[in-house]
Amino acid sequence: MELKNFVEELQWRGMIHDVMPETEEHLMEAMRSAYVGFDPTADSLHIGNLVPIMILSFFQRCGHKPYALVGGATGMIGDPSGKSAERNLLDEEALRHNQECVKNQLSQFLDFSSGAENQAVLVNNYDWMKEFSFLDFIRNVGKHITVNYMMAKDSVKTRLSGESADGLSFTEFTYQLIQGYDFLHLYRNMNCTLQMGGSDQWGNITTGTELIRRVDAGKGYALTCPLITKSDGSKFGKSEGGNVWLDANRTSPYKFYQYWLNTSDDDAEKYIKIFTFLDKETIENTVAEHKEAPHLRLLQKRLAQEVTTTVHSAEEFENAVKASEILFGNSTSGDLKMLNEKTFLDVFDGVPQTEISKEEIKDGVDIIAALAEKTGFLKSNGEARRALKENSISVNKEKVADDFSISESDLINGQFVLLQRGKKNYFIIKMV
Repeated sequence: MELKNFVEELQWRGMIHDVMPETEEHLMEAMRSAYVGFDPTADSLHIGNLVPIMILSFFQRCGHKPYALVGGATGMIGDPSGKSAERNLLDEEALRHNQECVKNQLSQFLDFSSGAENQAVLVNNYDWMKEFSFLDFIRNVGKHITVNYMMAKDSVKTRLSGESADGLSFTEFTYQLIQGYDFLHLYRNMNCTLQMGGSDQWGNITTGTELIRRVDAGKGYALTCPLITKSDGSKFGKSEGGNVWLDANRTSPYKFYQYWLNTSDDDAEKYIKIFTFLDKETIENTVAEHKEAPHLRLLQKRLAQEVTTTVHSAEEFENAVKASEILFGNSTSGDLKMLNEKTFLDVFDGVPQTEISKEEIKDGVDIIAALAEKTGFLKSNGEARRALKENSISVNKEKVADDFSISESDLINGQFVLLQRGKKNYFIIKMV
């Protein structure tokens, strides 16, 4: 594969925070190997991990060989960078399970299986750390890095000078040595000459380049990307429900799509460069079109389409669009019934609901009773009759009259009925 300028690609996308001198020249000389570390303490990555994932993917697309390092050993310790407290530690079985889940998600972005020379490789630092005795480690690795050097790192200084009464444990203090040794190990065994990560990892990464220099008299390189922020000051990657996960079981494709669709104009212009594989010309044209008619939100729609399709699939993207139109467009009962349970509940999150026995629906539930006495959606039978006469009541998005009766054939996923008055007032009946 012809080499492309990786550093140049990241620069126009706004994805470089720090880069060690001569890195660009090093990468243009020949196919190189680089790695990024991923925390395996959950069975899914979240969109906060997307920047390092995209960096690895761009690296591979530029003709180089990416290594994704799952921190099985470091996951048992905890990185102090950006943390105010020590994390919970996991056992090996949980970490191995999480590793497989992480690889499946990375496979959406990286080629692990084509047989190409620059095919991606997944490694776990637990595999080379598990047999390393404490004595061997402090003798063969620890002696090369002074405490003064380690104390000078921002990640350590922040924790030591912070307000936390717990301070920094020795376990966490050693984290940068272990991460540094990872780089040395990959440099020796896999000819890996570059480590990449978020800007908060610069100190840990440069400990690795220092080990390579002191122990093997070699040359390692470092590159970091900015930590992503939102223009309103809130934290990127968080929604009202917490993390936005890549796993569809944790965050549905509908909610995932909505997260990107709801970004501000400023953020969308920044994110479309970072989180999509669109080329510079396409992005510039999309931004220009958006600025001509901002109310159409073309930028947000293209961003949401690209990221949702990459993480989930084109089919899930289409389903997410259809689900969005159920609230805001002209959808039908058939569209509603195509939604799975999770997406249905996500679309109508916060809508009041009540439960009715499935036995009652076998003989049919009169619409007036369904609107009033059985649900309390409307205050009285009289109000229900007036609303029906005004033609403002829908069941599963279809207008109904006062002689309508809800039956089993109306159930969405065999358990839900959606009542609606006017355009915006919804109520859910759940059959139990």
